[in-house]
Amino acid sequence: MYQDLQKASLWKRISAYIFDVILLVTVSVGVAFLLSALFRYDSYAQKRAELRQAYEQEYGVTFDIAQEDYEKLSEAERKKIDDAYAKFSSDVQVRGTDSMIVNLSLIILVFGLLIPFVGLEVLVPMAFGHGRTLGKKIFGVAIMRTDGVKISNFQLFARSILGKYTLETMLPVFLLLLLLLNILPVVALFGLAVLLFVQVAVLMFSRQHGPIHDAIAGTVAVDFASQMIFDTPEAALEYTKKLHAEKAERAGYN
Repeated sequence: MYQDLQKASLWKRISAYIFDVILLVTVSVGVAFLLSALFRYDSYAQKRAELRQAYEQEYGVTFDIAQEDYEKLSEAERKKIDDAYAKFSSDVQVRGTDSMIVNLSLIILVFGLLIPFVGLEVLVPMAFGHGRTLGKKIFGVAIMRTDGVKISNFQLFARSILGKYTLETMLPVFLLLLLLLNILPVVALFGLAVLLFVQVAVLMFSRQHGPIHDAIAGTVAVDFASQMIFDTPEAALEYTKKLHAEKAERAGYN
């Protein structure tokens, strides 16, 4: 670990993080709308609504009924609704439309977040240098390796895409979806608990007390104005040797 470490203050890191999250969410919503229009998502949703309405009119029922109202119906009325919904669910067109809606939803979710992550968390920092997103640039925060050397493009990719996007964003999102849809809820809840535990453990017990994405990439958030960031490990080593020599010289005078 680099000895002369000038970590960015907590308020700077939090401010930069909040700014970047707001920007990322805003861009993600815009990208999701564009992808939705590109893949004609609304047309499939409209087609499903029309098919549902056709079955409701054919059988003289409504599928949009509260559970308590459903239980108040007679056995014959409940059977009528159940039979109609069974026919609706098994319809080839309905199943095909549902499959497209699910697939497009996943595509829009994955790429609606991936594209902004690549742009704002990889390409922008590559342009600004030193791993700085727009928020980090505004608030004077930079990212460097723990040995004081500037972050490489590979580390930036690992930090942003493997760490932030995959482990800290998409994995929790998918686990939450499984939980909300009641698909393997125990597994989803356990997975979320494990992720939270690992994140807290890394923040508390790692040498840099940073999040998972910094632990994966071997990086640390520093104050850009006061931190010396070296181009090579050799330059960082020479500077460290110089500091030790100066310290030894001062101790000798004492």
